[in-house]
Amino acid sequence: MAVSIAIETPLQDDVRALVAALNDHLLPLSPEEFQFKMTVEQMAGSDTTLFVARDEAGQAVGMGALKVHSPQLGEVKRMFTLPEVRGQRVGRHLLERIIELARERKLDVVMLETGTGDGMAEAHRLYTRYGFVPRGPFLDYPDSEWSAFFELPLMAEAKA
Repeated sequence: MAVSIAIETPLQDDVRALVAALNDHLLPLSPEEFQFKMTVEQMAGSDTTLFVARDEAGQAVGMGALKVHSPQLGEVKRMFTLPEVRGQRVGRHLLERIIELARERKLDVVMLETGTGDGMAEAHRLYTRYGFVPRGPFLDYPDSEWSAFFELPLMAEAKA
């Protein structure tokens, strides 16, 4: 399937529908207090860049965002693809665009928090195959059995 990926505003009905689908997917996987969701309004902030994947018909089929916390640290947020496009590398293409933007912004590292358990196995595979390595909690995330943390150092690449 051919997919186009572009920076878009989250304040669109089809993107809101993706966010709702992601939230529905996450709901049974962990207690709500360990789900660190961003609303579409938060995603529209100047510190966050949202990438939307669209199929040939223009339907939004996936999304992922880069939230910049400091000149050194970026965070992958709200990664999601619709179940019908999983396995077609849409998530990989979204992640590539996010990391490309992080490199353009000369961030030292990109981190992420994601859930644990069987419902998150595909996400863990995507991140580790891309080069992310497990790490401990960062920012104000609590250490819990419900969260897994990963990082991708970028600074070493720039110096190499």
